[in-house]
Amino acid sequence: MSDKTDKNSKKNVIVFALLLSVICSLMITAAAVGLKGFQTINMELDKKINILKAADLIGDKKPSKKEINELYHAHIKEVMVDGQGNIIETWAPNSLNLYFYQDNNQIKGYIIPINTRGLWGKIYGYLAFENDGQTVSGFSVFSHSETPGLGGEIESAWFQKNFKGKKILNSKNKFVSVGIAKGKAQNLPRDLQDNYVDGISGATLTGKYLSQGIKETLVKYDSVSVTFRQKQLKAIKDKQ
Repeated sequence: MSDKTDKNSKKNVIVFALLLSVICSLMITAAAVGLKGFQTINMELDKKINILKAADLIGDKKPSKKEINELYHAHIKEVMVDGQGNIIETWAPNSLNLYFYQDNNQIKGYIIPINTRGLWGKIYGYLAFENDGQTVSGFSVFSHSETPGLGGEIESAWFQKNFKGKKILNSKNKFVSVGIAKGKAQNLPRDLQDNYVDGISGATLTGKYLSQGIKETLVKYDSVSVTFRQKQLKAIKDKQ
């Protein structure tokens, strides 16, 4: 009788554990499904914030959700372009995402997404340009895996503000991109200073990978930059 009771007791424990596992799994699944909508909304909002930051439309302030959506709707136009920089209506192989930022229906510049290797993982951000096709107007990083206090400084305001006013063309009007210096950009030869931002102490590799990634991305978007440099804004605007 004792053995039977012991077996029943063990069986009850196992059944209880299984039921508890099933219930917990269902609760976790329900929570994940229920929160997915909020996560999607927050990701979209974060994207808008960083695009607006890159375009220098919100600075360091923290606008409300309503203000963010209003600013984005009023000033940002998302399009796709092909390899020649032409705006296309539907996705195609090798198509690229591009964002125009505008004011009073005038295109003030454009923003390109940055997706590059870092030291410990991917670095995601946005790089904005004035409508001259060569001057950086802003830079933002919204996701990375770099070391806090070292490479992680790429998300700090002081680092990102360094990009404003930098050029992707050198003194001979040749494309060179914009890179991160090893130390202070002012220590470089004068003809290179416009093409580099200050580096981060102790984060040489992060700077190296980010520089490489920015350059590779700018090469892909070169046709867009050339179009702006040639002052062909009306042709682009008419296709929107």
